[in-house]
Amino acid sequence: MSSPKASSENIVAQKYDRCLADLLVKAGVGFSVGVVASVILFRRRTWPIALSTGFGVGAAYADCDRSFNPARAPGTRLAVIPSLPVEPKSPAEEK
Repeated sequence: MSSPKASSENIVAQKYDRCLADLLVKAGVGFSVGVVASVILFRRRTWPIALSTGFGVGAAYADCDRSFNPARAPGTRLAVIPSLPVEPKSPAEEK
């Protein structure tokens, strides 16, 4: 037997779930790196935390954008399928 096809709603829901998980992981890693950099290098300033968290969120956004619209990925081309020439209909065929 063939396996049942996944509905488009389930595919979109899985993509959103992956995007949300990716956002949490990358923002968390960015936040962690920012805290470490803030404590060690920048005398407990807050801007390294905000900057690195923003980098994580931006990377997650770019990955999510690529998963929903793969044509936007750099270096990809859409294949152009040549269409067959369409012959004009005569006025007698339209009636």
